[in-house]
Amino acid sequence: MGGIALLARAAGHRVTGCDANVYPPMSTQLAAQGIDLIEGWSPEQAALQPDVYVVGNVVTRGNPLMEEILNRGLPYLSGPQWLRENVLQGKWVAAVAGTHGKTTTSAMLAWILDHAGLEPGFLIGGVPENFDVSARHTGGSFFVVEADEYDTAYFDKRSKFLHYPARTAILNNLEFDHADIFPDLAAIETQFHHFVRTLPGNGLIVLPGTDEALERVLARGCYTPVERLGLAGGWNAAVRGDGFEVSWNGEPQGQVSWALTGAHNRANALAAIAAARHCGIAPAQSIAALGAFEGVKRRMELRGVVKGVTVYDDFAHHPTAIETTLQGLRAKVGSQRILAVIEPRSNTMKLGAMKERLAASLAAADRVFCYSSGLQWDAPAALAPLGPIATVIDDLPRLIEGIAAESRTGDHVLVMSNGGFGGIHEKLLARLAKRP
Repeated sequence: MGGIALLARAAGHRVTGCDANVYPPMSTQLAAQGIDLIEGWSPEQAALQPDVYVVGNVVTRGNPLMEEILNRGLPYLSGPQWLRENVLQGKWVAAVAGTHGKTTTSAMLAWILDHAGLEPGFLIGGVPENFDVSARHTGGSFFVVEADEYDTAYFDKRSKFLHYPARTAILNNLEFDHADIFPDLAAIETQFHHFVRTLPGNGLIVLPGTDEALERVLARGCYTPVERLGLAGGWNAAVRGDGFEVSWNGEPQGQVSWALTGAHNRANALAAIAAARHCGIAPAQSIAALGAFEGVKRRMELRGVVKGVTVYDDFAHHPTAIETTLQGLRAKVGSQRILAVIEPRSNTMKLGAMKERLAASLAAADRVFCYSSGLQWDAPAALAPLGPIATVIDDLPRLIEGIAAESRTGDHVLVMSNGGFGGIHEKLLARLAKRP
């Protein structure tokens, strides 16, 4: 929603917004763009008399401002609908969907197109370091959108990506998530099938060659050409030094040299290269662009080094993402200690739908700290398989003290949450600075 606000502002509209508990990087980004943010949802905000209210999916019936809008018959629509009608029409839309990696892959693809001089617009669920904004409105022909399967709004229960008229589509992966709105994986597969059915015959679908759920989606009906990753005759990556060699159809395309880690980022990059090729960018150009890709805020973002302790921030909040993020850091730091700090904050994690997988996902860490405030399940029992390396604390100041007491020179502290986590990163760095 913050990104949509930026697009509307760039399109010449006066934009204000309201929400609760907004935190960086979105809060600072909105302020920098001159967008006024009002805390809370007071019905008095109707006095602003906007032409339209763009309603995010956090809003439910009973929200004071939403009730005022309905009672007075004021105009409103969802964010994805506004985006389609006001920005995406007439554009070559490249949509990036999947359970994991959407933000990073979208950022990579937008950067490749920009590096090639195409000046794409984009709407991404994070802030790419190469752009310093999560959304951009341009006069270019291309638009990259992070295409989420979460529902659109309380009054539109379709997945958001069904509003995006995509021509190029990346389907990164597919597994169960969003337990608050989907009963099972089959329900999510149905939404992905609806999305696939909207893609044109002259479009392209890029997806991994070994994802059973996505293959089930395509088997229900696919009308668009498909390119696969990781299979003979498709796109492949072979690790070479600090990067990887890219091949297509068995033919070498060049070598990416970069600082990113992990097999998941190589897969993200391959998907972006394949999608960019469909948009007219030669793989060699994409490979050169990725060499200058700086990553995304809150994706293995280095927040500081104090007294020899390195602190990272990452958005991982699903066991698969936690595991792959830890594996990537382990490959980077070798035998140095990793202290994993998790806040199971997503609706899926709060409901306990993934608790049985949590301990195994943290196996690559040397110490684990779990913030259990607000959980509806027994975190100590879920992490018991980890034994004494796991500590569960429900108070943020005590959690910070525990991490600081355990940390020592050479350690890497990886903080993982899809929320602000009470500003733990700054507070932990400040606490570490006070140590002898």
